[in-house]
Amino acid sequence: MAEGKDSKTQKFPSETIDLPSGGKLYPESSPLKGGKIEVKYMTAREEDILTSQNLIKRGTVIENLLSSLILTPGVDIDDLFLGDKNALMIAARILAYGPEYEAEITDPADGQKISHKFNLADLDYRDIPDNVKYVTNEFEFELPVSKIKITFKLLNGHDEKLIDRALNSFNKVGVASSREITTRLKACILSIGDETEPSQVHPMVDNMLSRDTLALRNYMNEITPDIILKETVELGGQAVEVDIPMTASFFWPSTSS
Repeated sequence: MAEGKDSKTQKFPSETIDLPSGGKLYPESSPLKGGKIEVKYMTAREEDILTSQNLIKRGTVIENLLSSLILTPGVDIDDLFLGDKNALMIAARILAYGPEYEAEITDPADGQKISHKFNLADLDYRDIPDNVKYVTNEFEFELPVSKIKITFKLLNGHDEKLIDRALNSFNKVGVASSREITTRLKACILSIGDETEPSQVHPMVDNMLSRDTLALRNYMNEITPDIILKETVELGGQAVEVDIPMTASFFWPSTSS
């Protein structure tokens, strides 16, 4: 077990976590380029964060918790790509309370809710395609219908916050329809054909064919490094793959029934 230090030089037990991305998406200057991150075990201070009503109301309690646990110098929680952040969240939960996580799942045969104990230590990282080059965070894709080549990037926490702000601004001015898909695509897409200027690319995104955008989003999901938040369980004598529900008991196990 490694020994980590916080800003007050107090020592805490810590662990080094492997990232699903292997560090490949980060720039050479990033301390995450090596594909690992050091995190400390949760303490009473982190439990204060978890019970902060202010953070809960703002919806930032988990983000603040994970920020408090990171020991790797020079790393901000928003630097992490989503899959790496998911892996960090699972690791933090295991270090704090162990790998067993009990939650309710729905039996698809009869719709009944049943309690199931997941083993978070058994979760695997997604296998990313061998034919994709993860040299930089820039990828090429040919839209299947229009046959136009585009380049795009995968999003980190900084990008996600910009998307949230844009969507919130739409809500404030009373935009009738959701613009989440186009807003996210505009944040991802770097070029369409030979056009690289955002002022020209963004209107083109609005007019992309639905079949093209669906194929693009599926491809993005396929190549995104992540931890697989699913488990195969026995329900009614059949093996069924279920999503692991992120309920209140994930970081508050004492509230589980």
